[in-house]
Amino acid sequence: MCIDLHTHSIYSDGSCTPAELVALAVDHGLRGLALTDHDTVEGVEETCRLGTEAGLTVISGVEISTSLHQHTIHILGYGFDPTNPELHNWLIPLQEGRERRNAAILQKLRNLGIDITAEEVETVSCCGQTGRPHIARLLVAKGVVDSFNAAFRYYLGRNRPAWQGRFSYSAVETIAMIHRVGGLAVLAHPGQIDPEMSAQPALVRELADSGLDGLELHYPTHTHSMKKHLKALAIELELLVTGGSDFHGTTRPVHRLAGKTMGFCPPCEILSQLTARLAGRHHQPFSVSSHHAHHSHC
Repeated sequence: MCIDLHTHSIYSDGSCTPAELVALAVDHGLRGLALTDHDTVEGVEETCRLGTEAGLTVISGVEISTSLHQHTIHILGYGFDPTNPELHNWLIPLQEGRERRNAAILQKLRNLGIDITAEEVETVSCCGQTGRPHIARLLVAKGVVDSFNAAFRYYLGRNRPAWQGRFSYSAVETIAMIHRVGGLAVLAHPGQIDPEMSAQPALVRELADSGLDGLELHYPTHTHSMKKHLKALAIELELLVTGGSDFHGTTRPVHRLAGKTMGFCPPCEILSQLTARLAGRHHQPFSVSSHHAHHSHC
């Protein structure tokens, strides 16, 4: 049986609603699920409720883009209280930073003779957090580029003509906040930091010194060699290992939701180890029970 602890919905840059995500998870035979939208927890409670009703073990999640030295580091938070007002307030500067960046990107595109309005972007986004993936979809729809990846390669990626940075917290600040609201902090897709795996040992050790709880070991683009190196680091530093597909739906079709028939299947024991670590951290962990006797750290 499989789990998927890295997914996105319409509340950030995915194409599925929480209901559609849960239905797909059930269809794929998943036992566990986490919604990890970028810089928002807007869809988490709905996903927890619907997933629990469907008999899934659902854990709260979020993905935060952070910085460490010259690297962009993505930190996944798990098992926190998604209603915590301190967390919501902490996320506001990230969300406002996205809005300012979007406006700057649209202006840069206009300077290049490419007219995309804020209203068009909002229509594509529909709800939640709006970002570069929504602008990329419009660049494809308008025939400026022929693919989503090309939009980033030619316009929206770092050092491209319409690139624009935005506010981010440091990785250390992000780990500290996730801990303050009762969660666990996991390094997302560590293989993407450096395909040669030469930067990861020092970075992971530094993050572990700052309280990092785990590494996302199971990830679609991680090679056997990457996983071997990451597993050794996790053992050395006593870190949890997690796994997820980084599912976005139709916006990134190459990242399909996990499942036995999908060729990507993070094992169920990951979730039990994660929930055990959470239970040890909370005196009375917040949880929701379904009639199937599954539990959600939500």
